[in-house]
Order: sequence, then C-alpha cells, then structure tokens
Amino acid sequence: MPNDDVENLLRDLAPQVLGALVRRFGHFATAEDAVQEALLAAAVQWPEEGVPGNPRGWLITVGSRRLTDLLRAEQARRRREDTVLQWTPPDQWLAPAADRPAEQSDDTLILLFMCCHPALSPASQIALTLRAVGGLTTAEIARAFLVPEATMTRRISRAKQRVKDSGIPFGLPPAAERAVRLGAVLHVLYLIFNEGYASTSGPHLHRAELSSEAIRLTRMVRRLLPEDGEVAGLLALMLLTDARRPARAGPDGALIPMAEQDRALWNAASIAEGVALISEALPRGATGPYQIQAAIAAVHDEAPSAEATDWPQIEALYEVLTRISDNPVVALNHAVAVAMVRGPRAGLDLLGELESDERVAAGHRLHAVRAHLLEMAGDPVAARAGYLEAARRTTSLPQQRYLHARAARLG
Repeated sequence: MPNDDVENLLRDLAPQVLGALVRRFGHFATAEDAVQEALLAAAVQWPEEGVPGNPRGWLITVGSRRLTDLLRAEQARRRREDTVLQWTPPDQWLAPAADRPAEQSDDTLILLFMCCHPALSPASQIALTLRAVGGLTTAEIARAFLVPEATMTRRISRAKQRVKDSGIPFGLPPAAERAVRLGAVLHVLYLIFNEGYASTSGPHLHRAELSSEAIRLTRMVRRLLPEDGEVAGLLALMLLTDARRPARAGPDGALIPMAEQDRALWNAASIAEGVALISEALPRGATGPYQIQAAIAAVHDEAPSAEATDWPQIEALYEVLTRISDNPVVALNHAVAVAMVRGPRAGLDLLGELESDERVAAGHRLHAVRAHLLEMAGDPVAARAGYLEAARRTTSLPQQRYLHARAARLG
C-alpha cells in the first residue's frame, strides 16, 4: 500500500484505537502515548510488510502491550505510594492475544463526547478534539491557532487533567445529558471548520487543513449517528460552504466576496452532496439551526449568479433562524438579507439593535456590514469610515487588505 494510503488509514483508525484503549485501561494521557507508538510502528512496518488483515486489531494489540509496559513502569515508580492500590490489578493489564479479535465497536463518538466535556473551555475542547480525535500533533494545532507550541502543550495537558479529575467513566453520557453533549460536539466541529474556512487572525485567508479535518470528523459522526438531522445539517453546511473556497481568493490571496466570485470554480460535487444531505434531513423531525444554515447555503450555491439569488427565501430562512438561535452573527446576516429584499435602510435599522450587543460590538463584523449597507444606500463618506474602522478591528491580514481596498474605492 502506498505511504499516503497508509497515512490516511492510520488517521482514520487512530481515534478508534485510542477509544478502545481508554475504554479498556483508562489513563487517557498514557493511552494516547501508547497509541502514538503503535501508529509509529505501523507507519514503519506496513509500507514494507503490507497492511495486516485486521489493521484496527493490530493497532489495539500493539498499543495495549505498550500501554501495559507504561503502566507497569508507573506502578514500579509508585509502588510505595498509597495510590498504587488504585491501579488496575496486574492480571487485567495483559493485552489480548494477537489472534483474538478486537472489539468491533467504534469508540470515536465516546471520545468526542469526552473531549467536549462541559468542564472544559471551548478553546480546550477544540485543542483536545484535534489532538485526540483528529490526530494532529501539538505543533500543528499550535501553528493553526498562532500560539507557541509550549502554550498549546499546557492547554492540552490541562484539558486531559481536567477530564481525569472529573472522574467520568469512558462511555456515552446518560440519555438526559446526551443531547446537550452532542450539541457541544457539533459546536466544536463547527468552530474548527469556521477557523479553517475564514481564519480570524494571521496572514492567510483560510487554513484548508482545519476545515478539511472538521469535515472528516463530522463525516465520522454522521456515520455513527446517521439518523440525526442536525449532524446531517452540519455536514451539509460545511460542504456547501467549503465548495466556494476555490473562488474565495485571487492569485495574490486577496479576498473575493461571494457576489464577485467565479461560480464555475465552485466544487460541484460538494454542492450536490450538501444539497442531497439537507434535502433528506429537512423533512425528518425537528429542524435545528445547522439545518437552516445549510438550507441558506444551498440557496446561495444553487443560484446561477449573484443577481439570481433568491433573497426573499434567504430572508425567510433567517427569520426562522433568528427565532431559534441567539447568535449575533446570524442577526448580522439577517440584516444583509433584509437589505437585499427591502432596501439598505431597512437593514441598517436592524443593525442599530445590535450596537449594544457586546458579542459583536467590539469586533469588525458589525462595522463591515454597516459600511456595506451604507455603500448600498449611497453614503460613501460614512461607508468609507466604516470600512476603515472594520479594518482597524480585524486581526486577519487578508480581511484588512480587502476592507482597506473597499475604503479606497470610495475616496
């Protein structure tokens, strides 16, 4: 098997193997070390010797044996401490025989629930999910979020310790908690995707590795929960949004707004898959915010041109979304849709209601949207001032260049 195929297989199997070891032994951090060593062994052996018939079982066996060694070494170091009595008895440490079939359950979803434990901050949930489930290295995660590797190492270590201290067993949460925890899982995946698709800081407009990883992990959740409408909605939203990525930037990396993009560059296969997903999910059961956002994205993607966009339908969908989602970014987008249907002054009136919302008042988005609507309303002086203020507030260099360019056109 080519090295690239082995790498892709190992990336898919890593969270399953980690989940299996944590389920069997506990000791999250130590299990992760053992899995990394098993993956390294596979990366060296499989390209030369061939992939075993049961690659997941092979990794679990090798990881279990390595984890047994690590735990025995730890026991030896702590033999005289009272806590040695809390370790798993030695007769339960032994890894299963290599010819014994591994458990076939996929623990990836349980691992996602663990990484998205409500005791963790959103930043820690994202970092731990990318590390334990996504398989990214600490250095890769640190680069993605523009922090030193040592900082990210501490963040992930604290997250693991908090999960350990919580004492939660390895398993799906009780039914009463499951919906809330699944919401946290989906929210973390959504945040990872958004940071990849539209980077909030730094020199790049997007980070394809993050958005691609979010899509991969959401596909995994979709396989595990095929009947969940919001999981389908989130995957559809990611696909329909990411489909536009090839047209979002010019050759120099400059941002191109959707209305000016070459739609021939949009990924038709992703659009078709996203439309099919949301078309299947919407008629089933209750409709959640990810499904509505996906429906809005589908209306945009299916329009042959910006002028042909069905803005009344988009406005109606945002009306529904604002009733079920207290999200200021949704309110901003709703104001734009209202402006496209009823005129820019109607949209500006809605923006006035957001000025006291601290979640957006300090950022650049409110100023950028207001400037856009002022430009539509024929007030270039105020629009220029708004674009410059938005540029001052954003930490994304491509966004800054775009906003400065818009301001320059007006004066």
